[in-house]
Order: sequence, then structure tokens, then C-alpha cells
Amino acid sequence: MCEANAYIKRDGHETLVMEGVFVLRPEGDKVLLENIFGEQKLVKAEIGQISLMEHKIILNPTF
Repeated sequence: MCEANAYIKRDGHETLVMEGVFVLRPEGDKVLLENIFGEQKLVKAEIGQISLMEHKIILNPTF
């Protein structure tokens, strides 16, 4: 499967935002995440890094 876990990185620490993300869409200064269960979150952040090998998305908060 192609889903990944999304984390937000603050002060060098990563906090899990959502597991099983398969849709990631920038929306202005926010990022829309949707997981395999249809749950959605709109996070005030920008995409920092995506590692397909590690199935990991790192988001950086926007202010």
C-alpha cells in the first residue's frame, strides 16, 4: 500500500498528526490530509519532507 504517517515537526520533535495518509493536498497555508478510513484533517502547515521509502510525511507549522 502507498499510505504514510504524517508528523508535524516543532522544535526538533516530531508529533504524529495522522496515520495511514493517502491524500496530501496543499490548500493555501494549510495542508489537507485524508487517511484510508476517510478521516480528514486540515493542518496549518507546509510540506517539509516526504520519504516514500519510510512512508513518512514531515510537516512544518506555518504561523
